Amino acid sequence: MDIESFREYCLSLPGTTEGMKWEHLCFMIEEKIFVIVDLETHGFCIKCTVDEFEELAARDGIKQAPHFARKQWVFVDDLAVLNGNELKQRVQRSRELVLSKLAKRVQAKYI
Repeated sequence: MDIESFREYCLSLPGTTEGMKWEHLCFMIEEKIFVIVDLETHGFCIKCTVDEFEELAARDGIKQAPHFARKQWVFVDDLAVLNGNELKQRVQRSRELVLSKLAKRVQAKYI
């Protein structure tokens, strides 16, 4: 998947907005980041569970995300590390995890 298709997919998820933070492209729900992308390398960070972290971090091209909660965010070196379907699933999962931390009334807007 190329960066523009990736951007379009992220923005297609209900309630998603984009913005720039720390010179990186961020995709957010209710101003909470669920994907952050380095526009130079196309590497990106996504949220995951502790169990998912172990499986993901064991793979080539994926590691602990620097400056994020330990074992809750991974950094993927490039969009090509994950195939298109898995990439979409992981982005959607990251969004779900971030959304689950918001108030129930906020979550209800996106169900």
